[in-house]
Amino acid sequence: MSTIPDSATRVAPVATPSPWHRGEIALQKAAGAYERMDATGRRVVRDYMPDQHRQFFAQLPFVVAGAVDERGDPWATLIAGPPGFMQTSDATTLAIDRARDPLDPADVGMHDGASIGLLGIELHTRRRNRLNGVIRRDSTSARFDVAVEQSFGNCPQ
Repeated sequence: MSTIPDSATRVAPVATPSPWHRGEIALQKAAGAYERMDATGRRVVRDYMPDQHRQFFAQLPFVVAGAVDERGDPWATLIAGPPGFMQTSDATTLAIDRARDPLDPADVGMHDGASIGLLGIELHTRRRNRLNGVIRRDSTSARFDVAVEQSFGNCPQ
C-alpha cells in the first residue's frame, strides 16, 4: 500500500523567471506567441556560456557592444583587439582586455555595475552569439569582466 504525503511534506515546484523582459513578453502575448516563445527561451537562453561560446568569443578580433548612457540613450560600439583579448576563466565570466575610451559615447554606460549587451560575429561563417551581463571593473585595471546573465546563439542571417 502506498502512502500519499500530506500537504506539509509536499514540495512546491519552483518557478524560474522568464528569460524575456516584460516588453518582449508583452509583444509575444500580443502576437499570440507567448507560450511558444517562453518554452523556446527557457531551452536556449542560459545564465552561463557553454564551452563552444567560451571558445567562440576567445577567437574573435572584435565584439559589438551595446550600453546605455546616463540619460537612458542606447549606444553601440566596437571593442577590438587581437584574438584572445576576450577570455573566460569560467562559464559565467567574460574578461575583456581593453581600456576605456573616453571619446567613445558608449563608454559613459560602461562603468562598474552597468548592464551591457555583446554580439560576437564570425564574419566568414556568419555565426553569431549574444551575451548580456553586468560589467565588473576596478579603477586599477584596463580590463573589465562581464558577469553573464544571458548567453545564447543567434541564427546566421
